[in-house]
Formats: sequence, C-alpha cells, structure tokens
Amino acid sequence: MIILPSTYFGNIEYWSAIRQGGDNVVIDLGENYVKRSDRNRTEIMTSGGVMQLSVQLSHANRPRQPMSKMEIDYSKRWQHQHRVAMESAYRSSPYYDYYAERFAKLYNREWKYLIELNHATLEAVCAILKCPVPRLSESYIIASDNDIDLRDKRRESSFSAEPYIQVFSDRIPFTPNLSIYDLIMCEGPSAGDILIKSKW
Repeated sequence: MIILPSTYFGNIEYWSAIRQGGDNVVIDLGENYVKRSDRNRTEIMTSGGVMQLSVQLSHANRPRQPMSKMEIDYSKRWQHQHRVAMESAYRSSPYYDYYAERFAKLYNREWKYLIELNHATLEAVCAILKCPVPRLSESYIIASDNDIDLRDKRRESSFSAEPYIQVFSDRIPFTPNLSIYDLIMCEGPSAGDILIKSKW
C-alpha cells in the first residue's frame, strides 16, 4: 500500500505514486496536521526561481491538530496571491491556455477546511490526467513494513523525477519535484507519461 497525506496540489513524487500505485494508493485524512509541509504548500517555478505558495490556516501553530479540522484563514489575500503568481509564472507555458481556468475556479469560493480545498485540487488534477481519484481513509492508517509511507516529510527518498522542459529553462536548470501544476502547464497531455517514467 502507498499511503499519502492530503496535499495542496502535490508534487511530482506524490503524483507519480498515484499514477504508478493504482488501487494500492490511499490518502490518509485521519492524520494530524504537519507544519511546513505539502499539506498546505506547493512549489512553482518563476523567473526568479522556485516560489513556495502557502494556504493560510487558522491556528496552525497549535500542536497535534487533526488534519480534518484545519480551517483556512482568509484574513490575508492568499488566493489572489496564488492566482497572480501562477499566471505570472506560467502564462507563456505551452498549456496555460488549456488548463489555467480549471484551476482558477478553485479560488472563486471560500473553502472552510483545508482538506476540502486539497480534495478539489486532487479531483481537478485527476480529471486532467484521466486517472481515478484515490480512495480516502477517514481514520489514521498505521503503516506496515511493506507499505510506502509518504506522510513523513523527514524520510529519505530515492525518487528520481523524469526531466521535462520547464518554463525559464533557458536560464534556470531543471528543478525536480515541483508542483504538479508545473508539470501540467509545461507538458499537458504528456504529464501522465512523465509520472509513469519517473523512478522510485
């Protein structure tokens, strides 16, 4: 079994696990929130290099909070910041005009809980990649020795992303494991093939 956390878009490794894992993939909604992780962050490529986008959360510093209870904070204009950053970074990418509006719709409403927003991004990406939405677990999953557990951000990873042409590749070297947003905007329908070619 491959155990994944609920993430904001998710990176290339995350989506490679979904594409290659098939029915063996499960997303754990029963875990506690992990600060400074992909649960509420994603990384995109900009003209100045990698930029981290974070969903603002209420009371994110409280210890041992269930992921399912994490509420989004709209006191700061993070939605607007994310949309502007994504447009600025990818408007010249090959597939921006095809897919940007699908993702932009995610910011037209206020999601109460982080897992709701994350699930919406999950469904949007699955639709583009033409793959089934992974099953969800409402209760915490205890991993066995044979499981691949991607919930621990401190774990050592042997993952190797298949290279592709990124925006600003004329001045910035290839950066592996960015947001799936980057891969979709750069590769469009070929994104699924790149995920399958990536190595664990």
